[in-house]
Amino acid sequence: MRLFLVTAALVGLAWDGIRTVLLNLYLLRLGYGPELVGLVNAAGALAFAVLCLPAGAMGTRWGSRNMLIAGLSLLAVGFGLLPLAEFMASSWRLGWLLITTVLAYLGFALYLVNSLPFLMGTTGPEERNHVFSVHMALAPLAAFVGSVLAGVLPGVFASLLGVSLQDAAPYRLPLWLSALILVPATLVLLPTQSAKAPGVQASASSTPLTRASRVPYGLFVVIALFMALRFGGRGTVATFYNVYLDRGLGISTALIGVLSGASQLLSVPAALAAPWMLKRWGNPRTIFWGTMGMALCTLPLALVPHWTAAGFGFASATSFFSMTSGPVRVFSQELVAPRWRATMASAFMMGAGLAFSVVSLVGGYAIVTLGYNTLFLVATGLMAAGGLFFWFVFRVRRGELPPRFLP
Repeated sequence: MRLFLVTAALVGLAWDGIRTVLLNLYLLRLGYGPELVGLVNAAGALAFAVLCLPAGAMGTRWGSRNMLIAGLSLLAVGFGLLPLAEFMASSWRLGWLLITTVLAYLGFALYLVNSLPFLMGTTGPEERNHVFSVHMALAPLAAFVGSVLAGVLPGVFASLLGVSLQDAAPYRLPLWLSALILVPATLVLLPTQSAKAPGVQASASSTPLTRASRVPYGLFVVIALFMALRFGGRGTVATFYNVYLDRGLGISTALIGVLSGASQLLSVPAALAAPWMLKRWGNPRTIFWGTMGMALCTLPLALVPHWTAAGFGFASATSFFSMTSGPVRVFSQELVAPRWRATMASAFMMGAGLAFSVVSLVGGYAIVTLGYNTLFLVATGLMAAGGLFFWFVFRVRRGELPPRFLP
C-alpha cells in the first residue's frame, strides 16, 4: 500500500501536474485550435472508457498488481511517443497525436480501474477511509509541484534554445520529462504483491449468498450515471481551463502554472478532511454537498471574465472534487460484495471516461461557436445534476445505505 502511494505521487507529479498544464498548450503551439484540442482529448477519453470493462476483467483474471504495472508501462510509452508528432509531416501529425494519446489512455485505464480493488485489498475497514484520503491528498500535492514546474520549465527551455514561448519546443521537453518520471513510478510497484486486507476473506464468507452471487447491475448503472454527470462537468472545466486562460484571457504560461498549482495545493487539506466529514455527516451527504460545491464554485469561470475569478473558481471546485473523490471511491466499492469490486471500478471509471470523451469533443466546437461562458455554464449544470441524482438515489438521514441496497 505504501509503495502504491509512492507511485500515485509520481503519477500525480507527471500526469496530473506537468501534463495537465502543458499538453493543451503544446497542441495550441502546434497550430491547432480548441476544436482539435478537444478532439485529441476526446480520443483518449473514449479509449479509456472502452477499456474500462475489460480492464476490470483483466484485473480479476491476472491480478490488479500486474495490471497496474502493465498500465503504467503503456502510459509511459504512449505519452513519451506523443511529442514526436512535432517532427512529422503535417499530414501525419494529427494521426500520430491521436494514436499515441489513445495508447497512453489505454494504459491509464488499466492503472486507474485496478487501483481501486488493489487499495481495497491492501487495507482493512478501519483504515480504508484514511488511506483513500491520503491517496487523494498525495496526488494533488505532487501535482502542485508538477504544475509549478510546468509553469517555469517552458521559459527555461525557451531561453536555453533561443526560441519564443510561442514555439512548440519549450513545451515538448517538459512533456518528455513527465513521461520519464512515469518509469520509476512503474518500477516502484515491482516489489509489491497482490494482498488481501485482514478480515476481507471473513467478510466475504459472511456475506449473504444472495448478495455475493447476484450481479448488481442496478448499482453499476447508478454509479456509472452519477460519474458521467459529475465528471461530465468536472472534465469540461479540467480540459479547457488552461486553454481558456491562454487563448481566452491571454495570461502567461508561468501564471497558468501558478494558478493550476494553487488549485492542487488547496486540494490537499480538502482531501485530508474527508474522513472527519464522513464521520460527522456520512457518505451520501458528504458526496452530495461536495458535488454541489463543485457546481457552485464553477460559476465564476462562466460569469466573470478575469483570471482572478477563473483561478478562484477552479481552485475551489478542485478542492471540493478532491474532498469527495476518496469517499466516492470507497462508497462505490463498499456497495458491492468483494467479488464485484473490479466490475464496480470498471463501471465507475467507464462513466467518467465516456462523459469526458463527449464533453471534450463537443466542448472544443462549443467554444468556437458559443464561447467559454456557455461551456462553463453547461459544466455547472452537469455537476449540479449529478449531485441531485446521487441524493435522490442514496438519500438517508445519517449516511447508512437505504434498505433497497442492503442484503
